[in-house]
Amino acid sequence: MIPSCQSRLVGSPPPFAVADLSLRLASSAARRPYDGAAASMAQYHLSAQLRGHEDDVRGICICGDAGIATSSRDRTVRFWTQHPEKKHEYVLSKTLVGHSSFVGPLAWIPPSDRFPEGGLVSGGMDTLVLLWDLHKGEVVETMKGHTSQVTGLAVDNNGDIISSSMDCTVRRWRNGSAVEAQVIPQLSFGKEGHVYIHSQDMQVWALTGQPLLEMIGHTSLVYSVDAHSSGVIVSGSEDRSAKIWKDGICVQSIEHPGCIWGAKFLENGDIVTACSDGIVRIWTTDNNRFCSDEELAAFTDLISQYTLSRKTVGGLKLSDLPGIEALQVPGNSDGQTLIVREGDNGVAYSWNSKELKWDKIGEVVDGPGDAAAAPGQFHDGVRYDFVFNVDIGDGEPMRKLPYNRSDDPYAVADKWLLKENLPLTYRQQVVEFILQNSGQNNFVPDPSFRDPYTGANAYVPGQSASSTVSAPKPTFKHIPKNGMLTFETAQFEGILKKLSEFNATLSSNLEQKELSLSEIELSRLAAIAKVLKETSFYHTSKLADADMTLLLKMLKSWPTQMMFPVIDFLRMFVLHPDGATLLLKAIESGNDVLAETFHKVVTPPVQPPNVLTTLKAVTNLFDKPCLHQWLRIHGMEIIDSVSSCKTTFSKNAHLAYSTLLLNYAVLSIESKDEQSQAQILSAALEIAEDDTQDADSKYRALMLNGLVKSIALDLDVKSVANTARASKDSKIAEVGADIELLTR
Repeated sequence: MIPSCQSRLVGSPPPFAVADLSLRLASSAARRPYDGAAASMAQYHLSAQLRGHEDDVRGICICGDAGIATSSRDRTVRFWTQHPEKKHEYVLSKTLVGHSSFVGPLAWIPPSDRFPEGGLVSGGMDTLVLLWDLHKGEVVETMKGHTSQVTGLAVDNNGDIISSSMDCTVRRWRNGSAVEAQVIPQLSFGKEGHVYIHSQDMQVWALTGQPLLEMIGHTSLVYSVDAHSSGVIVSGSEDRSAKIWKDGICVQSIEHPGCIWGAKFLENGDIVTACSDGIVRIWTTDNNRFCSDEELAAFTDLISQYTLSRKTVGGLKLSDLPGIEALQVPGNSDGQTLIVREGDNGVAYSWNSKELKWDKIGEVVDGPGDAAAAPGQFHDGVRYDFVFNVDIGDGEPMRKLPYNRSDDPYAVADKWLLKENLPLTYRQQVVEFILQNSGQNNFVPDPSFRDPYTGANAYVPGQSASSTVSAPKPTFKHIPKNGMLTFETAQFEGILKKLSEFNATLSSNLEQKELSLSEIELSRLAAIAKVLKETSFYHTSKLADADMTLLLKMLKSWPTQMMFPVIDFLRMFVLHPDGATLLLKAIESGNDVLAETFHKVVTPPVQPPNVLTTLKAVTNLFDKPCLHQWLRIHGMEIIDSVSSCKTTFSKNAHLAYSTLLLNYAVLSIESKDEQSQAQILSAALEIAEDDTQDADSKYRALMLNGLVKSIALDLDVKSVANTARASKDSKIAEVGADIELLTR
């Protein structure tokens, strides 16, 4: 994330969403030398505040000279008109009630014979598009057809209403009935021939497709953008700021007490913002339209209080710190540290017992660890107290480490290291990182914790596990394994490049041309990949039936030697909540593409790339409980068939196979399926006893042995444990010791 307002030239657009503001303007502006004029433009000040909504204000519509319409999470549309005397102020004129859920986009219909005072179109979370007669304040047309939230509205020159939706369709309505639907991104047309493509970023394109200027400055999602005829641009973001841009430069940032869902220009250049605090605000550069000093002071105090309530210093909430009056109380011991609140800062003091006074140490600031975690974030669609960004170096991408304060940090560290294929020798380092950055430096393991398989306490290096009974309980470092492992990283650029390459081959072959994808379908693949990349937004992002249909087409029709990038795409697709649901829907409808694809892959002659990607894809299915029944039904067949392909395995395939077996072991224990456990353990023992296997594959196979204790004893796993204990690889030696201890 780039922390300041700045611009950079780009040659091609990102395919979908980013968390920064991403604006691209005409290339002539990009070539214009900086003359300082933009930086010196007049600053916007608060003009008016429109109160009336009872929840987030989600949408704004400038209704010519008639007024302003706003929509809200409170399920209403409200229409505001200018105050008859104070022209810079607005009063509530009408409240339109008709939606059953929150209302989003709005569109204005100028006055006509049908609508003497004009009309409004509104779209909502309830999937409806409503047409309102503003004079009567009533709904005159209800348009039904969308299957998900309505996200965009426009009215064309002939009066047709055009709506876009989260169901990935754009519909045209005439006289209340749908006359057309095509699947395209949400589009709107702006000034100077620019096309605005709205997703989780904002992309502005010249119709010629030429490279444009990109401006980056917001630190979170951009929800709204608008341009004025003067060339000024305003953007509203989840980062609580409305930013003003001129000639590619961020010239002003206006802080709000909440997320900004909408930002629009009035014709006179004033700006209207819609905020999550339920208030609509108008901003102006004309000092004749400034609000009163009292109203400005109240707003400034509101921002200060809101910022104070959210600010942390050194991991501590600023509002929870004592004031400077705490320095009147003597310290208890020499060197005692006290942090107090001074204005908007936290300041540390140390007690000087010799001089009986508090010595100022300095201002407390958030360190790298505090910045690494954002409390209350989502990861893979699940909310966590923290989602840490972990830099493992060596040019590798940042890894996400989710954590809840109620979790055992040692269990979290073990699971994360296994998932990321990192050495378990990093365990203590990861645990210390978690504790430091979650503010749990005084963490003490829960002495009442008992592992459901072994009865042991949580393992803490250098500390013996306590027990409430006289006989000491064994302490295990690596087993038993709880939870599933997945392969969550992917080189989407490489996958898409290979898919495009194979598609070109099909397209150039007259006999196979009908199997190739159209340009629209290739573009959709890129869009899906962008959604899959943004794991932090899995709780809000959507995948459609059409996306599953596209993957089914390739899996069913493409030649076997071209399947591996498609299977790899499917591997990531199923990690998205919608992806797993759509796949299950296809299977339950009788279209079991998983079983069909698996049979193709294991049928001789076997293609090693297909085997590797299939192993990883099936492993990822364990991440979604809705697919566990399919995995149980096909478990024995999968293990037997894959075992027969082991002669073609690469090192990565061996690791994927071991991971697959480990996940199957966890699943079989949950379902108490001893027959499956025996088959899984037998396969794992072959890996553990194979001296040619790499350390990671053997390690996962050995962990599996620790899961199914009773069956492991029947198969004489003790000899395997003894061999493992003698290994030069520390983690294999440790898990061997665990198994030996478990089987005593």
